[in-house]
Order: sequence, then structure tokens, then C-alpha cells
Amino acid sequence: MGRDEVEYMLVELDDKDEKVRLVLNGGDVLDILQDQGEKINPNHPTLWRPEYSSYMIEGTPGQPYGGTMSEFNTVEGNMGKRRREASSVLNPNESLCTITAFPRLGCAGFTKPEYRPTPVEKGRCQSHCFCPDEAISRHPRFSTLTRNIRHRRGEKVVINVPIFKDKCTPSPFVEEFPEDDGEAARAALPDHIYMDAMGFGMGNCCLQVTFQACSIDEARYLYDQLATFCPIVMALSAASPFYRGYVSDIDCRWGVISASVDDRTQEERGLKPLKNNKYRIFKSRYDSIDSYLSCCGEKYNDINLTIDEGIYKQLLGAGIDKLLAQHIAHLFIRDPLSVFEEKIHLDDENESDHFENLQSTNWQTMRFKPPPPNSDIGWRVEFRPMEVQLTDFENSAYVVFVVLLTRVILSYKLDFLIPLSKVDENMKVAQKRNAVLEGMFYFRKDIYKGCVPVLDGVACAQNGLEPDCGNEEYTLMSIDTIINGKEGVFQGLIPILNCYLENMEVDVDTRCTILNYLKLIKKRASGELMTMAKWMREFVASHPEYKQDSVITDKINYDFFRKCDRIGKGEEPCPELIGNPVNKVK
Repeated sequence: MGRDEVEYMLVELDDKDEKVRLVLNGGDVLDILQDQGEKINPNHPTLWRPEYSSYMIEGTPGQPYGGTMSEFNTVEGNMGKRRREASSVLNPNESLCTITAFPRLGCAGFTKPEYRPTPVEKGRCQSHCFCPDEAISRHPRFSTLTRNIRHRRGEKVVINVPIFKDKCTPSPFVEEFPEDDGEAARAALPDHIYMDAMGFGMGNCCLQVTFQACSIDEARYLYDQLATFCPIVMALSAASPFYRGYVSDIDCRWGVISASVDDRTQEERGLKPLKNNKYRIFKSRYDSIDSYLSCCGEKYNDINLTIDEGIYKQLLGAGIDKLLAQHIAHLFIRDPLSVFEEKIHLDDENESDHFENLQSTNWQTMRFKPPPPNSDIGWRVEFRPMEVQLTDFENSAYVVFVVLLTRVILSYKLDFLIPLSKVDENMKVAQKRNAVLEGMFYFRKDIYKGCVPVLDGVACAQNGLEPDCGNEEYTLMSIDTIINGKEGVFQGLIPILNCYLENMEVDVDTRCTILNYLKLIKKRASGELMTMAKWMREFVASHPEYKQDSVITDKINYDFFRKCDRIGKGEEPCPELIGNPVNKVK
């Protein structure tokens, strides 16, 4: 089945000053957790890893989940174990939160201990007004990435997020930056929240799932099919409407992270003619995928793909097929962002660090993961667009939903493919405010005809079907229609999953767990339950200190985190967000 990855924030709730701050001791917490866990027992049920920011840690199950249906019953229990384990080593007043974006990241005094931003050349992120270097993890990889992205780009990154215009929000909304040398004033757009550092994107938390495939063909097929779901599941999991102390007009983090690590030069972005650079590159290195990998997907590859021709020819010459060769040659148009001295001279027959160095800094909606050399790990695909949710119940529901989707896709040989350019359009819609209810998404109408993959090394059979003319294969649908179905339009993913479950041997306990999870997804899609983003907006809008001016004060933020903390620990119900699930996790 694979494993999930949950990213956590460490916060301090200061009851005296009624403030919440991000605690910059993730490295120490990580050391303790590893010393108490995997370093003593290689079979420890949890694994802990560093993340970009020094207030973040990442937790995964110690071993991948197995393939039986009953494993679905262990996901939430393992997430609960992680939350309790990490919480047990924190100081009094500190808490572990699964919140996608800290609402006041970059505001004065948002860290504990407090530091000033480092605008001078010696700074790694050079944020003029907002982000101190101390908020970056002490792991050398992250500070190197930060410095090199800025150096390669030739200027600071620029992030502009549209502000939510409330009754008393200034119009136009234009900020002044007292410590600015002119760069912020030039880069900030009117009616937008301006941010200038990698930490504004990579300092957000997410929820990811990696799947084990039984062959390279199955991995390629799953990669393509799941790519079409990335925007849908992202909108369903929307959880990040606030940035730098303001209410924004978007609900998801994706575009913010994309801009925060955009190392393309002006030439590569098409702002100047190519002179010193080799390629015009159309996307940031953190973005949606650019090509399908299975032969089913080939006819839907309608995005302009920039590739390294030399590497492409080398791969074709070595017997790699065109689709996989162009995928790898596309990864290699990017520069490596960090190379450690001891990793320069490697035995490429037995080590894949050079490839992984590039692969791991091409952050896309899906990641295709070849097996490491001399390892029994097989071909894997990683599903990356989900926003992290407030509770273990919600996070488990999204993980189980996506895993079940993969089972159904493989069992019924389903085909969700549409032109990749339409998936990109869906990605833009998915980030908009309340996209889950208001957005319309391109989606395939008939998922039972089209390309029939015959897995395990046999080429895809086209079944004699020609692609339909025009856009007959797909149409615009609401997320409610995609998830729950609509008579005469689409049967809905939940009914398909229920049909699959009825045909499987599932014990009563596991079935009850899964149905609880699917109920959450179903009700989020229909609007009966709120997304985290909608719930956050309503919390701020109804707060007595909110002045309808799009500003999130320290007090609003503190009250918000107090409530989130109680809900996350199971001390307070939140029926408008998660309904009333039966809590039976030990």
C-alpha cells in the first residue's frame, strides 16, 4: 500500500500575552524522537525526519502499510501514535499542530525565540522585511537550497497572493515596507499580499502518500491516472486561506510554494531573450506534471515540453522508450540546487544520488520514483497535492480515499485521462476561494472505455478505439458531481468505491472505519461539511476583534490556535468541519 507523510508545526501558546508563536526547536525535538525511536529499535512504529523550517518536523509510519484491507484500520492509529509521541517531548505551553500555513508567518515576532529578518547579503533567504534565517532548519540541505535558488534566479523570489476584499479592506490595498530598499515596492502588486522568501512556501505543511507498484508499467499507469485527481483532491483538502497576517482570496498553498522556489532567470521566464541560458522554461520547479508516462497517456500530452536533447538521445540509444526518456530529459533541464562535496564523485553503477539530487528538487503534483540501486524497494509513485488537515481522522480519511482510488483504478482498469493542459487549468481553479463548491473542473465522462492497460511489461492495447473528436471525452463538472455522482453526467467516485468495497472481503470493523472516512469526503464535496479553509474564514469573520479589514491580529490567531489545539487533541468536537465521527481509535 505504501506510506503517508504528515508534516507538523511546533507552536507555543502564550496565554499571558495571548499570542501564538512558531517554536524554532524542531532540530532538538527531532534528535530526541530519533534517539528514543529508530536508533534503539529499527522496527519502531514511527519515523521522524527534518523539514524545511526549524519549526517543522515530518512523521511517517516506521514500515509501509501492508496490502490487505484491514491495514486501512491502522492508519489513524499510527497517526495518533505520532502525534502523542512528538507531543510528549515538547515543553509546557508548546503544541504540535497539523495546520497547512501559519496565518501570521512573516509578521513581527512570529517566532520563539524572536529574530529579526536578515536582508543583508550574508543572509540565506535575504527576506527584507519578514523571514529570519533562523526559521530555516539547521540541516545544511535547506539553507543551501534557499541561498542557491535566490542566487540562480538573480533576485529574490516574488510571491503575490490576491487579498480578500472585505467591507473595510482598503481599496486599492497597497502596503508600505519601511525597511525596503525599493525591491519590495517594485515587486509587490496592488491588492495582493507580498512575500519575498522561500520560507513562505516551503514553511507550509502538507500530507503526502507514496504507493508501491508491482511493476514499472503499473507505476506509470498509476502516475498518469492519479495526476488527473491532483486538482480535485487539492480543492477537497483546501486548508490555507491566510498569509502574512491577512485573509487572502485563495484557499490552497500550491501557487505560493511554486513562486517561493522559482529559480528561473528572467531569460528562462521569457522576460528577456535567451543569451546566457539554454532553455525557455514554462513552469517553476514546483508545479504540476508536464507529461504523462504511460502509452495510454501519450495522446493527451499536449503541453509544450522543454527537454535536454543530449540526454533524451542518450536514453533512447540505451533502449529507454520515448515517453520515459522525455520525462527524464525534462527533469534534467534544471540545475542541481545543492551538491555536497563528498557526493561529487560517485559510482553511478551502485549509487543514484546524482539522479536523486535533481529528482528531489523537481517538486511536482506527482513524483515517479525509480527503485534505488541494490535495494528491494520497487517502483513507487508519490501523490503530493494534499493540504494537511486539523485532525488525524481527517488526514486518515484523505489518505484512505486516495489509496482506495488506486485500488479501484487498478482493479477495474479505469481511465480518467484528459488532455494534460486541462489538468493544468483544473490546478488553477482548485486554488481559488471555495473552489470545492464553486469551481468547475474538466473531468472524463466515460471512465470504462478508452485505453485498456495490460500491465506487467505488455504494451497498452488501444482496443481499436480512436480518440473522440473535439472534447466529447470530457466535460466540466463540479466536485460534488465528480465525488458523489449526478444522474446522466457521471456516476461518482464514492459510488464506485462502495461498489468495490461490496465485492471485497472486508471485516466489519474496517468497513465501518472506511465508510466513516468516505462520509467525510462525500460531505465535504457536497458542502454539507466545510473545508478547513472555509472553516478558518468563518472563524475569523465571526471573531469579535475582526474589523472586516482582512487583518488577522495576534489575538485572533491565538484564539484560532487554542481552538485548533483542542480539536486536534480530540478535546472539543467540531461538527461543522468533521461531522460526528465514531472515535474508536485506541
